[in-house]
Amino acid sequence: MYESYYNLRAKPFQLTPDPSFFFGSKGHKRAMSYLEYGLHQAEGFIVVTGEIGAGKTTLVRNLLRKLPTDGIVAAHLVSTQLDSDDILRMIGAAFGLDRLDGNKVQVLQRIEAFLRDCAARQQRALLIVDEAQNLTAKAVEELRMLSNFQVGEKPLLQSFLLGQPEFRDTLRGEDLLQLRQRVIASYHLGAMDETETRHYIEHRMQLAGWSGAPMFTDAAYEEIHRFARGIPRMINTLADRLLLMGYLDDLQQIDAPQVVQVVDEMRQEMAFVDPEDLIQPVKSHSRVNMNTQLQVELFEERLTRVEESVGNVLRLARQVLDLATSKRPGGKN
Repeated sequence: MYESYYNLRAKPFQLTPDPSFFFGSKGHKRAMSYLEYGLHQAEGFIVVTGEIGAGKTTLVRNLLRKLPTDGIVAAHLVSTQLDSDDILRMIGAAFGLDRLDGNKVQVLQRIEAFLRDCAARQQRALLIVDEAQNLTAKAVEELRMLSNFQVGEKPLLQSFLLGQPEFRDTLRGEDLLQLRQRVIASYHLGAMDETETRHYIEHRMQLAGWSGAPMFTDAAYEEIHRFARGIPRMINTLADRLLLMGYLDDLQQIDAPQVVQVVDEMRQEMAFVDPEDLIQPVKSHSRVNMNTQLQVELFEERLTRVEESVGNVLRLARQVLDLATSKRPGGKN
């Protein structure tokens, strides 16, 4: 919608994680270093946690596009509420296996055969589990059991576990001591500071073909960070609405008042989730956290609908305006 108005090649702040727009903040660079370290070690577990919208999935997709496809077979599993049996089938399916409708023993045998075949072809198997906070302790224990598959002293499977902060509570359980002993690195991905927020916005705008319009003032960047709290997903949501507003109001500069206005509109229009709530420590696997995640999803869905509605109204209004202008004396015929 606003892309052509500002001569952008793409939408810079889409909510869907896009590794081509990956921004290496201090935290994201450090998290990526831990993942790359894990790849070098070729064993054990790497755990990365972060708040909702912190950029964990983008981090994973950026890693996946850098992996050597001839030496590593990777599977990316976005977990839901899976029990110990279901996660084995999901893992097998993530690696592209079929015939997973047997009992647990048969599924394990199928996965082990696949891992041994990878090793015979001089390939490493890497499992990346996203949204790991949704796993039960028994499901996490199944991941540890899979790490027992070896050829000689060489493990057949390495796992990266990414999740929200409460996943750390799961790992602290008494039943997961053996898994904790196999975690070779762990990192918590925090929010960006104000300077990084500014660089993040400029980075994504430049990748989309930004030539300086609209210009964001220093005060605008400050207000954006005040609202979004350095959480990439919330920055994307707000920045996208600001560009839409700039398009609707023919703005070449976005200042603090425009940011405040858009934030107020967002709070009035939909089930708003304050970013401050998203960065509070989660004390337990409570309904509060799941409710917050659901509200975020509803927030994004309603935002998309609002944008579509505004676009339709705008197109109709411009058609009416063009028609009225053409009929005025001296207007275009």
